[in-house]
Amino acid sequence: MEKYAVPVPPIGRNPKRSQWKRSLIQLTGKFDRNYIHDVSPLLMQSYSEIRAFPHTYYHRESPCSTHVDSLYTVPMMRGMHLETMPARLGVSSLEFDTEGIYLVSVTRSGCLTVHGFESLYSQSNQSGTEEDLTKQLLHISIFTGASAVCWNPANQDEVACTSLNTNEVHIFDIGYISSEPSEILRKRPTVSVHGSNVRKGLSDIALFNDDTRVIASDTCGTISLWDRRVSDLPQTGLTTNADSGITSIQLDGDQCVIGASKSGFIYVWDLRGGRSSAAFQSHKEVCSSPLTSVRLAFLLNKIGPLKAQSNILPKEIQSININPSCKHQLGFHLDDGWSGVLDMHNFQVSHIHCPPPPWLRGDSDIVTALLPTRKPSWLPQQSIYAVGSTSSNGLHLLDFNPNTNSPCHVDYDESKIPEEPFRHKRNIFVPSNEHVTACVTHPLDGTIVGGTVEASLVMISQNHVCKNEDAAALAENQ
Repeated sequence: MEKYAVPVPPIGRNPKRSQWKRSLIQLTGKFDRNYIHDVSPLLMQSYSEIRAFPHTYYHRESPCSTHVDSLYTVPMMRGMHLETMPARLGVSSLEFDTEGIYLVSVTRSGCLTVHGFESLYSQSNQSGTEEDLTKQLLHISIFTGASAVCWNPANQDEVACTSLNTNEVHIFDIGYISSEPSEILRKRPTVSVHGSNVRKGLSDIALFNDDTRVIASDTCGTISLWDRRVSDLPQTGLTTNADSGITSIQLDGDQCVIGASKSGFIYVWDLRGGRSSAAFQSHKEVCSSPLTSVRLAFLLNKIGPLKAQSNILPKEIQSININPSCKHQLGFHLDDGWSGVLDMHNFQVSHIHCPPPPWLRGDSDIVTALLPTRKPSWLPQQSIYAVGSTSSNGLHLLDFNPNTNSPCHVDYDESKIPEEPFRHKRNIFVPSNEHVTACVTHPLDGTIVGGTVEASLVMISQNHVCKNEDAAALAENQ
């Protein structure tokens, strides 16, 4: 057949055409990571507060403790000094279950609530501010000073809570409406040289995927590890060899534990071997030292432009979070409002966001100077970090993409960024009516739910477009 084929004379060298990104997505069904980063500014700009749900619940026709605090304590704080500021402020922690069906939250005043996300989302589209008690599936009183709450990944009917006022982990079965926990795990009592117990308090908690193991960090610099099949006392522990408290912990699979301290250190324990090999291999009380540790202030001082503009001192790390879409990125948040990323491959800070402090902006509201521990959250499919602002009502959406095109990357150079067909990449501030201290992101659709200092739940998502006139107005704008 080749001898019958007539060759076509060359017309000239055709320039190489760039690939059409949208057609590739339609053909392969996959989003390229660079394309996701390109459209991330459009995604962040679409977020706004769609509704706030106040915590105005009642117990036996009487307002609950959180309701009372939000009505009386918060308005009185504006005239208080820093030393007299009450500690029982707002929502301290909240979390979605693995499928995003239920949302659990705890307040420092001692309330645990469970909401159905679909019901909550549908009510966010309704007008009016009246309280609808049907939106919460469970509302019970627990210990005061609640610091963290999480779901049992192997049993979605169980939630575990810790408190800064006690050395106990309370596990609740949400299938039963009862303020009594179904199980209590206790920390071993520690006695000082004077014969009295050392300070109490568990700051954070995490549960393994095997439905048996639980870890919780305390204010004394150790992490207790329980095996629920054996005893309600810890079988072993992880220690930092320091007296500084652990503020936040993360599980990297079922092998590694990452902890952040009040003194500004990040620790890593490997449960598979090395110096942490004793964990869960014996039922005796054994404390294992960290496999490695880094001081965040030392890493920040390596960033030349940042060191030239700021005096970097060790600061408390309030929260750490592993990026679900990029596992080697460990997001962190400091007590002065700084946020960033620690690259777990080389243990270097790759991203940093340094908002101005409240006093520099002339903010005289003392409430913004002392707030509960802020807990940020990652968006599920994008390397976007949502964190409550320290000086304004609202939260920041930070572009922490691992590429150097990210405006928060330490090697970012705007002059070297080529022209792109999409919007210029930048961070977005989403205002809200209340001060956001903790937030969590829906694992599927990316809706952000924030807990506020007034104990409300703030839903931040894309605006609803369900009316004909709204659709027509949107079409005209486009």
